[in-house]
Amino acid sequence: MAEEENQYNADNIQVLKGLEAVRKRPAMYIGDTGVNGLHHLIWEVVDNAVDEAMAGHCDTINVELNDDGSVTVMDNGRGIPVDEHPTEKRSALEIVMTVLHAGGKFDKQNYAVSGGLHGVGVSVVNGLSSRCEVEVHSKIKGRVFRQEYSRGVPETEVKEGEETSIAGTKVTFFPDDEIFETIVFNQDTVAHRLRELSFLNRGLRIVLKDLRDNYEEAFHYEGGIQAFVEYIDEGKAHVHNPVHFEGDREGVWVEIAMAYNDSYTQNLFSYVNTIHTPEGGTHETGFRTALTRSLNSYATKYNLLKSEKFTLSGDDAREGLTAVISVKVSEPQFEGQTKQKLGNSEVRGVVESLVSEKLNEFFEENPVIVKRILTKALEAARAREAARKARELVRRKGVLEGGGLPGKLLDCSSNKKEMTEVFLVEGDSAGGSAAQGRNREFQAILPLWGKMLNVEKSRIDKVLSNDKLQPMILALGAGIGEDYDLEKLRYGKVIVMADADVDGSHIRSLLLTFFYRYMRPMIDNGHVFIAQPPLFLVKKGKEEDYAFNETDRDDLLEQHGDEGKGVTVQRYKGLGEMNPDQLWNTTMDPESRMRLRVT
Repeated sequence: MAEEENQYNADNIQVLKGLEAVRKRPAMYIGDTGVNGLHHLIWEVVDNAVDEAMAGHCDTINVELNDDGSVTVMDNGRGIPVDEHPTEKRSALEIVMTVLHAGGKFDKQNYAVSGGLHGVGVSVVNGLSSRCEVEVHSKIKGRVFRQEYSRGVPETEVKEGEETSIAGTKVTFFPDDEIFETIVFNQDTVAHRLRELSFLNRGLRIVLKDLRDNYEEAFHYEGGIQAFVEYIDEGKAHVHNPVHFEGDREGVWVEIAMAYNDSYTQNLFSYVNTIHTPEGGTHETGFRTALTRSLNSYATKYNLLKSEKFTLSGDDAREGLTAVISVKVSEPQFEGQTKQKLGNSEVRGVVESLVSEKLNEFFEENPVIVKRILTKALEAARAREAARKARELVRRKGVLEGGGLPGKLLDCSSNKKEMTEVFLVEGDSAGGSAAQGRNREFQAILPLWGKMLNVEKSRIDKVLSNDKLQPMILALGAGIGEDYDLEKLRYGKVIVMADADVDGSHIRSLLLTFFYRYMRPMIDNGHVFIAQPPLFLVKKGKEEDYAFNETDRDDLLEQHGDEGKGVTVQRYKGLGEMNPDQLWNTTMDPESRMRLRVT
């Protein structure tokens, strides 16, 4: 019997048909089933419309977040073909929507460049939607064609409808709550991506409507990526006006806009066929190499480094730089369906040679500007050397190695990292209240005092030597910057707990900026939270309610009625005014005992 149970034969081999594979392993196609994967559905449909724009057949895209939870994307491109496929003997529309690796981007006749390559984008969206409806306006046939699907399976035939004089494709999909952890789209996330696409496609108009709150915004930038750089650097002082150049070489189109500002950080945004590549790739490597080499070559040629004993490093050359790198490649090789990184080796050489050529021309024609850039880079190089010495000093003190703990830290007793949380609390008095109200088993308290250093306006040597940041670096135990190691993080949650006022907001912003610049993996992996303390205590008799803002307070007053008679309202100026009992909330689950809103 046991022998029969352990047999492995042909009966054990499963063949997944249609879009079953997508529903079985959705993360293979969209990265995950959380918020990022949910929004990836919109990107896939919009990217198809953008591909039509890059091919010269579309100039307007409309995206609607509907109040029933669905999303509608419509373009004025050519429309998905609806005629019968010669070998499959059914409508090309149905094939595109229901068959993986079916599309018009393989032979490069209709799309010289495109974001979609594998023919899986819109069919994946269909497979991961509880319901999907497609409407094609065919200018060739002069008719509207429709088909509906349920979890990737056609519910109807492709139906021929009324006459039309326009062209385009309209896709409406309902994300499947059996697949996704949440099916609520974030307006800001969608707006950010659509704005980005509009910058990258000069002249393309993208309109976003959110019918849930009657929001509407149109994105249209004739300045293209040059306007993108200006947008990113809004509020910063430029060392020079944005530089823009483009060129075509070996079948690769390269477009770059860049400008130096007065900050100490770099912002590089790279794209391939309008697809954002957050992990960079060969196009970004080529740009970095060319920029560093061109600056060093110019400095050497004009003997501008004669008093220095070093050449500029890549980080020196990019301090304060904002750059947008956009390349268009006919056969891009991405790492994975979610296209995080470009792998084409030939692209590096193309970008490197073109950027070197264009930068050298620009430097020779603009000696005043390049000398400003070099002055900034030289200051960065000197600061780098100072930072090396500061790093050695703090490493000896144990700050970067996690040796020892700060004296003000009230640690927790649990050694199960995933269960523990540390509250970074504004002020000693608030820290004392929080300490008495905590669960000592898994909640640690680190009181902070005074405002943190603004790392956006400081170089790394200042950060390393700052006496307000060092205790926090020690307590978290994972180091900072190039020494940061997420595996060494001592707590599962790092919770910023500041007053619900302007000063508290400022402290939160400074801390989050520090984490973003020097402990970025901690944010990317979901370890950072914000705790918002209540601003008011509303009491009537023995009934007590906490309000986090004026709106909550007014709602409570309205609930009590009688024009608020017999109701008292206490406003907290800060956490330090709250006693431990007021911080403690016995009605909450044991893993979050503070009376806080943690987000």
